[in-house]
Amino acid sequence: MTDLDYSPLPAHMQDGFRLYIEKGIPMGSFGRAFLSNDLMGAFNRADETNRASMFDLCVWLHNRAPIGCHGSPERVDEWIQAGGLEGINND
Repeated sequence: MTDLDYSPLPAHMQDGFRLYIEKGIPMGSFGRAFLSNDLMGAFNRADETNRASMFDLCVWLHNRAPIGCHGSPERVDEWIQAGGLEGINND
């Protein structure tokens, strides 16, 4: 589907980000806060690994993820409704 490299993400987050980006499947509360640009909320919901990886997650999201899939709660909702890259590419 995509050649996006998820390997820089924490191992336990790779499938969640892949499913969200490629199919628009919602992530849990940490992922949703993170994608919505609610970093205070993301830090509050992060497990130890994600908390330690927050800088790398931000760099990955900014440099590699499709721009329309993150940035605000509205963008996250739109991405989910569209069905991620699969839904967007099928329009």
